[in-house]
Amino acid sequence: MLDIEFAQATDCGRVRDHNEDYLGYVAPASRNGTQERGWLFALADGVGGHDQGEVASRLAIETLAAGFERASGAESYLSLLPRLVQQANAKVFESGMSAGPGGIAMATTIVTCALRYDRVVVSHVGDSRCYLVRHGRAESLTRDHTIAGEHMTLGLITAREAAEAGTRHLLSRSVGSAMFVGVDTRDYQILPGDVLLLCSDGLHGAVEASDMALIVTRNTSLESAARELIDLANERDGGDNVSVQLIRIRGVERVGMYRGRPYKLA
Repeated sequence: MLDIEFAQATDCGRVRDHNEDYLGYVAPASRNGTQERGWLFALADGVGGHDQGEVASRLAIETLAAGFERASGAESYLSLLPRLVQQANAKVFESGMSAGPGGIAMATTIVTCALRYDRVVVSHVGDSRCYLVRHGRAESLTRDHTIAGEHMTLGLITAREAAEAGTRHLLSRSVGSAMFVGVDTRDYQILPGDVLLLCSDGLHGAVEASDMALIVTRNTSLESAARELIDLANERDGGDNVSVQLIRIRGVERVGMYRGRPYKLA
């Protein structure tokens, strides 16, 4: 049986007077629900410079969570999550278009992960990230949808150059900025002891992955780790909202798949 613990925290930072980040999750209603539906976690960062970023981020997460709760447990996460992100995109886009004469610009990033058995599926749009912390190291499971990130993917610049480029904060895609959006989705195996870390760029823009891994690994309390991560981001920068979700895997149920249906492994 999949067994997890989690913590989440968000902060305005030291400069901004309001928070445009929004976090949410859906927990199974029962033991059977852990197998049939699993867990959902999601984090959104309202796009700076657009109107009502906090509205866009909250609307996206609430749409995603509601869709997950309604979904059939038989649907694969690899098809479900991008479908739900597209629904969130349409909701934010339509809300912006109907907000007044000519509409207003509303957009947000989003990163979400769904866990069941011994697998996690991660979907994202924008530059909010999901890391896997394993054996004291943090690996990003997402790639930033920024101009610098796209240039790095094409091999035009190195990872170090992308991290320092002036275009590293310019999004190449976001939820709500158009009627349709490209959603990146991947599936990974999870192991007992793993920690998934979802965060906005207010964290990963100020704190190196190695520092994230160190803080998560040395803290037995996820609540303490989340607070320490936010405090460090504010100490090193503080110019943006900072949000983080931490999910520690305490146990998994090993399964195989046959014709899209899970079966227990010996």
